[in-house]
Amino acid sequence: MLKLGFTRAYATSLQKIIATNTSNRIKAFFAGMGVTAILQSSTATAMICASFASKKMIGTTAALAVIIGADVSTTLVAQILTFDLSWLMPILIVTGVAMHHRYEHGGRKRHIARALIGLGLILLSLSIIKESALPLGQSETLPLILKPLENEPILALLVAGLLTWMLHSSLAAVLIIASFASSGLINMHLGLLLVLGANLGGAIIPYAMTFKMNARAKRITTGNLIMRISCVLIVLPFIDLFINAFSTIGAAQSREIIHFHTLFNVFLACMFLPLITPLSKLCKRLVPHKEEDIKEEEKPLYLDETALESPTIALAGAARETLRVAKIVEDMFTDSMTALKNEDTTIVKQIIAADDTVDKLHTEIKLYLTRVNEEALDPKESDRFVQILSFSTNLEHIGDIIEKSLIELITSKIERKNRFSKEGFKEIQDFHQTILKNMKIAQAIFMSEDPKLAQQLVEGKASVRKAALKSSARHFQRLREGVPETQDTSSLHTDIIRDYKRINSYITSVAYSILDNAQTHKDERKGEEG
Repeated sequence: MLKLGFTRAYATSLQKIIATNTSNRIKAFFAGMGVTAILQSSTATAMICASFASKKMIGTTAALAVIIGADVSTTLVAQILTFDLSWLMPILIVTGVAMHHRYEHGGRKRHIARALIGLGLILLSLSIIKESALPLGQSETLPLILKPLENEPILALLVAGLLTWMLHSSLAAVLIIASFASSGLINMHLGLLLVLGANLGGAIIPYAMTFKMNARAKRITTGNLIMRISCVLIVLPFIDLFINAFSTIGAAQSREIIHFHTLFNVFLACMFLPLITPLSKLCKRLVPHKEEDIKEEEKPLYLDETALESPTIALAGAARETLRVAKIVEDMFTDSMTALKNEDTTIVKQIIAADDTVDKLHTEIKLYLTRVNEEALDPKESDRFVQILSFSTNLEHIGDIIEKSLIELITSKIERKNRFSKEGFKEIQDFHQTILKNMKIAQAIFMSEDPKLAQQLVEGKASVRKAALKSSARHFQRLREGVPETQDTSSLHTDIIRDYKRINSYITSVAYSILDNAQTHKDERKGEEG
């Protein structure tokens, strides 16, 4: 809850911090520290970097520096959470619950409230773990089970790595290990071994999450895994030296566990920050870039897998991808008039290929949206979810109308060598321009959610209907006058106008949803004021 709350409230700002502070390794290091301090998850930071790398928004060297900063930052958070902050727990939970009810439709404030509740629950869970683990220290059976791990360092590393994988957080794993140490359940030697395993497990989590991403993304998590494995192998033989050093300090065992966790990651930073350039080159050799079979234009550009935990960013990406589909459909519609005017079969083939791209991108958008957690959406985000899904579906329908109906009509005209009358073709062109203008307005409405612009498009639908009726009346007048071209292309003319009206209906639907939502939120605000 803490991570997701801050991610949903500030994810866009945090991504901007990473994107704009990677000009050198030091700035990138501190950017990683700052972002992770807020997100409470080095994995989340690693996934943001991997996502940026996959889109060529950040280089491998800078991304690895960010991850090193993220690893150090989680240790500082662990240092704070080991203090007795139980007195803060009820304050955080009560404040969070009160804010959550007060700002039920408050967007960012509601997410901050969730984060406060999450932090309160973390403090509560740590106190419960300490109390529950205390009697285990007197157990005669449990030490017999854990004792073999002291003499089997590889097995201890694997157990801690598995624990970290199950928790999906190295921070949580280290805090639990520290709690076990303070209760006397494990000795210092085993505790330090488990901390090394937790650090190793913390690198495996993002590596597994990027396994299906492209080479640029996998290089980042591969580099992180190399750094962790190298440092674990270097530190492992010197664990006894750390134990002797800590014994002279005389701190509580839980504090010593956390100090070791911090020292390990500071050592990693000191070792690899100067070596980050050769490490980057090694990662590029280990994970070479492979050409993908999918055409570049058929791949989604804005559907960020790592953003699924933050609905605000995920929906923004889906909206941008939908807008990209809208532009492809707009180009198809424009090209259809060019093909009709110039009788160009080459353009017809391009339109058919473009519709295949629209179908594939629409499928990707749908599948992406199904993975967004609808239960985590606030009312406004739920409305946006429906708008995106509806608009992308309508665009796919428009593409089908252009490809399956308009193109068939155009091809028929070319094959039969029909000619429109001068007046008839002028009406079709004017009607086409009106629909094209509405397409552009619909895209602006979709992104801005402007009710005034939406009202303008809805009112324009009546004008389109009147224009269609006038066109039909003029067409039948020309038929009565016996204009030869009109007689030859009568059904062609009426079918094209019919398809334009169908396209306009799908376009206008986005305006209705914006107007409905604007009215709904207006009523909600009145209710809250009352």
